[in-house]
Amino acid sequence: MATTHARDLSDGLPVEREYVLDAKPEAGIRDAVNVWIEEVNGEFAMRVGVEAVAEQWDRHEMWLDIAFADGRLYSRRSDGETQPATGSDGKPTVRATGPLRFECVEPFQRWNVAFKGPVAETSAREIMENPDFEEKSWADIEFSIDMQMAAIPWVPGSILPEAAEALGGKQGDFMSPRYEQLFRCTGTLAIDGATRQFTANGLRIRRTGFRAFAGFSGHCWQSGVFPSGRAFGVNAYPPRDDGEPTFFEGWIIDHDGKRVGARPVALPWLRKLVTGGEDVSLVLETVDGRRVEIGGTTFTNTRSRGGHVLPPDWPKDWPIVQQSHAFYTWDGERTTGMIERSSKPSVMDI
Repeated sequence: MATTHARDLSDGLPVEREYVLDAKPEAGIRDAVNVWIEEVNGEFAMRVGVEAVAEQWDRHEMWLDIAFADGRLYSRRSDGETQPATGSDGKPTVRATGPLRFECVEPFQRWNVAFKGPVAETSAREIMENPDFEEKSWADIEFSIDMQMAAIPWVPGSILPEAAEALGGKQGDFMSPRYEQLFRCTGTLAIDGATRQFTANGLRIRRTGFRAFAGFSGHCWQSGVFPSGRAFGVNAYPPRDDGEPTFFEGWIIDHDGKRVGARPVALPWLRKLVTGGEDVSLVLETVDGRRVEIGGTTFTNTRSRGGHVLPPDWPKDWPIVQQSHAFYTWDGERTTGMIERSSKPSVMDI
């Protein structure tokens, strides 16, 4: 995929924000690269990430899910031998572990990710009912994906003043310092030797810093980029039990190409666990008074693996996390995008 230099997509962020940590940081710090990818026709979707945690710096964590609309799921959780962070240009542009490798080709413009290795075979239904399923069957999987950024990054708390205030307290620990950027991509995916080429949409997340979840009560996070260039993003935490302000922030990019802040009016909070076909429509109100209604239907839902085995001193009513991929429609234009939600079991119909 050719790199386009038509416009600066950094939105003023320094190029160093794209570089990964190349030396072990202080305790509690983690450095991560994660992407969500949705094939344009909704045939399958992927969630891929490397989490470099200070306490186990020699073996970074690897997260990989490839979910098909028919319910098939290929999933791997492991750590691997840490690979050098230095790229071909001599800068720390590579975050890799074992068979998984991310590289920043051009900051805020282009990244790629590649993988080759065994991945456990399961289904969205199986991990919904048993996130700690026994890995009995494996597939040989290989992919190479070229990602071209399609919008400026979003730094949570940088758009709405109330969002900045909320993240200035304990709620900021839930997501850690980060930004996310929508992209379009092309790639190849091979499963047991059967290879397909594909075009997809996606979201890239860069996190570097301290992260803690004590007190976390749930969230609803959605985003997508449309063929015309329209785009949206939103993340919100549910109302707090103590009545204090909770974090929420959204934005849209309309046909004029400008990003405008927005507040959520209606969000599809997680209330049940299903494998797909769920209504995840949302309504936003922009700071200039426009009401934006975006229709949404998931084509695959997968419960999060990891995090379901809690320390004995943690609350029993800890939020269940579900990662999903959806068709979104805005004024008749359709695309594929991501949605991640979590809710306490006590507010869900399980």
